[in-house]
Amino acid sequence: MKKRMLVGLMAAFFALSIMGTAIAQQAAPAGPPQVVKDMVAKAKSSIQKVSAADVKAMIDKKDKVIYLDVRDPGEFSAGHLPGAINISRGTLEFNVFSKIQDQNAKVIVYCKTAARSALATKTLNDLGYKNAILMDASFEDWVKAGYPVAR
Repeated sequence: MKKRMLVGLMAAFFALSIMGTAIAQQAAPAGPPQVVKDMVAKAKSSIQKVSAADVKAMIDKKDKVIYLDVRDPGEFSAGHLPGAINISRGTLEFNVFSKIQDQNAKVIVYCKTAARSALATKTLNDLGYKNAILMDASFEDWVKAGYPVAR
């Protein structure tokens, strides 16, 4: 009797774990939904953009620019543009005014893929930052080009 009950419980546990895995796999999206891709595209169409090569030239010329990394702190600490400051995209609206007081400053915004940074650049423009500009390249592209990375 105990053996049959134990086997039954094990079978039930096994069935539930398989169902849980199947549900989790269905719930995990393969990538951002189309609506998010559309938001990023719309943001990119309404903001200024520069290439990674343009940003590298600004660094080389020591232009007066604020480089804003909107990735999460762990991503930032793994490597970032020299002299960059970090404000995570998720906290941008709450922290930008204390970190970047001059709303006329030239701010180059970047992230891992140029998606969060596109949304962040649009947000900065909406908040009154007149010279917020998207680096329209991924951080990986920056690294692959052999451009400097601070750690």
